[in-house]
Formats: sequence, structure tokens, C-alpha cells
Amino acid sequence: MTARPQQTEKLIEGWKAEEEKPFTGWDFSYLDGRMILEKPPWSYSTRARGLMRTSASVLDIATGGGERLLSMRDSWPDTVIATEGYPPNLELARRRLEPLGARVVELNNDEYSMMPFEDGEFSLVLNRHGALHVSEIARMLVPGGRLLTRQVHGLWAEELLAAFDATPQWPDATPQKYAPLMRAAGLSVIDVQEWSGRLAFTDVGAVVYYLKAVPWLVPGFSVASHTANLLALQEQIQSGCELVYEARDYLMEAAKP
Repeated sequence: MTARPQQTEKLIEGWKAEEEKPFTGWDFSYLDGRMILEKPPWSYSTRARGLMRTSASVLDIATGGGERLLSMRDSWPDTVIATEGYPPNLELARRRLEPLGARVVELNNDEYSMMPFEDGEFSLVLNRHGALHVSEIARMLVPGGRLLTRQVHGLWAEELLAAFDATPQWPDATPQKYAPLMRAAGLSVIDVQEWSGRLAFTDVGAVVYYLKAVPWLVPGFSVASHTANLLALQEQIQSGCELVYEARDYLMEAAKP
């Protein structure tokens, strides 16, 4: 069923309003009930808590707004340092974490640059959805130190990307890429767990908000430039089809001998 011109105009106005909604940290609570993401059988936070309790120091790479690290406050070791490069998130992380004794360092995270920390400075490095510079992490770990990372699989929601004429930017971002890099850096890979599940949206406006919040999925996305794609999704909903895609994540743990 095709929407009438007046209805279409109203839909587009609503999508543009969603496009303008603010997004900080890594907080998708605005989409509660509109974006439904299944959870993997394993818990990054539970494992991170266990490792922090037996560590003297932790570095949390790409902490976002600090919300995840703050949620694990009961397990912090004596020394807690976090990095973040996106200015709005950096300010938010500092407000949340520094009054509790953590230090938040401004740093743009990538897979190539050296990090401003000493050799063997940390007994634990956490990285949830940040770029993974394996050799640097190995350098910064003490002997016996651990790396725990949860990463978005390079083929995350590729059907959603295809609906916007986009393809995954980093399709090789998989355990099969990073496990050999970890071993080459002198780390022992202790655990690898891959998972796929259901990512669903109840309305097209939720998709708009999501793609603006995660801009690397569909580079250059906007309501204006992708109106036809959004209308196609609206047609899909009106014909009784769900907006369901395959979410993919993986968890890796490694140790420095």
C-alpha cells in the first residue's frame, strides 16, 4: 500500500525530526521498545568485572560516555584510566568518571597510532567496540596481563546496509583477523566467542535515529539523501513485513605470558 503525498510528506517530516535528536555516549535508551536487539549468551560486563577484581590497574579504550565503565564501579581496581576521542563523549565521561577517581585521557583511537602510556603499565585492557591496536595493547600489558574485547562483527546488519545501497566498510573485522594478530604480538588467545542474533525496528523513524547515531554504517546518510530508501522500508512495514536484520558480535580474551 503506497502512502498518499500528504502522508508521505508527514512521514518525511517525522523522520527529519528523528534525524535531529541528540545522541551522546553509547546510549540507545531513546529507542527502547522501537529497536529490539537480542543479547548474546555471554556477558562482556560480567567477565570484565571478574577480571577487574583481580587486577591492579585497568585501561578502558574508547569508553564512550563512560556509561559502561561506570556501571562496573563496584569492581574497579586502584588505578582506572579511560580514553575517548569524541568531544561530547569525552566531556560526559569526565563528568561521570573523574569524581570517582578515574582519569579520562583525550585520545582518538585507531589501529595504527601509539598510545601515550608506558610499557607494562596495565594489568588489564578493556575494549568494547573500539579500534583494536593489538601490538600497542600487548606493549602496555604487564606479563600476565589480560585483554578483553567485545567487537561488532564486520558483517553486522549487512542487509540493513544493503537497503541503503551501502556495504560493510570493514568486512574483515572478525576473530579470524584479530586472533593471528594477537598471537603475532605475543599474546595467547584464551577465548573466542562469536554470536549472531536478531536486530529489529518497529518503525522507520527508529532506523533513521540509529543510522545517524552510528554514522559509519551508511556513510553520508541523511533523510534528504536517502528518502527513497526510507520510503521503501515504510512500504515494507505497510505490507506487513518486519524490519529484521542479523546482528553479529564477538568476544575475545587474550593474555600476555
